[in-house]
Amino acid sequence: MRIGEIAALVGVTTRAIRHYHHVGLLPEPQRRPNGYRAYSVRDAVLLARVRRLTELGLGLDEVRDVLADDEGRELADVLEELDADLARQEAAIGERRRRLAALRAAPPGEDGPLSPALAALLAKAPETDSPTAALDREHLTLLDSAGVGGPELYAALGRVAADPAVLALYERLDELAGAAVDDPRIAPLAAAMVAAVPDGIFDAIPAHGRVAGEGFKEALLAEFTPAQAEVVRRVMEAFTERGGE
Repeated sequence: MRIGEIAALVGVTTRAIRHYHHVGLLPEPQRRPNGYRAYSVRDAVLLARVRRLTELGLGLDEVRDVLADDEGRELADVLEELDADLARQEAAIGERRRRLAALRAAPPGEDGPLSPALAALLAKAPETDSPTAALDREHLTLLDSAGVGGPELYAALGRVAADPAVLALYERLDELAGAAVDDPRIAPLAAAMVAAVPDGIFDAIPAHGRVAGEGFKEALLAEFTPAQAEVVRRVMEAFTERGGE
């Protein structure tokens, strides 16, 4: 067969065949005395295999690896493995689409949609005009979008969010808005806030979320007034010490 004939038989272009020769996917057959390449049935089978693999989404380098690793194997066996791999990819895409659907269905936050777990957590919190409570909500939204939160953490936080005593702590923090950094109310409030958080909540924080860079900590503290920032700093230090135990 000439190049045009094998191209028509397999369903590829002559340009593709020449490219496969160039990159080493298809051995170039010997030429006849008239200068034309003479392709055999074996060449057609190999070319058809390359076409099928590329149609399945494999790049040419991947096709080369498959042909090298599976030399001598039946094409049906190779395609069965590829089908299983595509099934795994399809399942992964399906899971991502389910998560996307949940995000789209969740109530929107100020900076975008909340995860269903965080939305459920915030729904448990009593309504309040507390500025620091609103700021804490923004921080939770940020951590949620960064993947630091999760269902286990939010479930643990739910018990705290529904506690009226926690709202009173926010109100005490609000009262420090204009206070000095040596205000005597700082230490008792920090201790009360640490005591309000059960150990199980820290255990539910993913390991990668427990290590915050100094830049993030500084940016977080800058959101508060000096006295409020001192309370938050002490709370963060207490949690860091707890995590090291």
